[in-house]
Amino acid sequence: MSVINGIAYYQNRRDEVPNQELAHTLAKTEDKAGIQEIADNLWNKNKSVRSDCLKVLYEIGYIRPDLIAVYVNDFLELLKDKENRMVWGAMIGLTTIADLRPHEIWKHIDDVIKSVDKGTLITVVWGVKTLAHIAKVNKTYHSKLFPILLTQLQTCIPRDVPLHAESIIVAVDKADTASFLTVLEKRKPELTGSQLTRLNKVIRKVHIL
Repeated sequence: MSVINGIAYYQNRRDEVPNQELAHTLAKTEDKAGIQEIADNLWNKNKSVRSDCLKVLYEIGYIRPDLIAVYVNDFLELLKDKENRMVWGAMIGLTTIADLRPHEIWKHIDDVIKSVDKGTLITVVWGVKTLAHIAKVNKTYHSKLFPILLTQLQTCIPRDVPLHAESIIVAVDKADTASFLTVLEKRKPELTGSQLTRLNKVIRKVHIL
């Protein structure tokens, strides 16, 4: 039986549960042929099929990123898709495999940056995560990406400050701590109590880097 029949569209379901269940099954069984079939259908003419298959892939990425790392170029290509759903889903996929395929992503880093600049809120959230993971790899990547990450932190809506700070901290080294903390301190007055509590946890982590 073809695994594609397990996606939500072919189950006549409007929720994501079938996609999540299929992802867990494929990850647990390490069904590479099945995963390949799902990946092939990222380019299906039916938008719902494409969307479901992308969901399956990044759900696998949450569990076993090594099983979808080979599809890095598919995710990168989907950043140029006309459908926002495909763009932010592709960015989630990239985040899950960023530690495994940083150099491949770096080759197309301008596409990632462009997607963050022009993307929806969810694209930005996951784009920041992706950029942070690439920035931590080496000095070259860091020098280009860390200023971009700081700009996102400076300009994002207040509720996203703690979230972005949590994402960016993986790329912060000792030389960055002063600039990073300066931005965080400047944003504090805009935050609610719970947001400030969350941000202060990041600040404490920075102090022990």
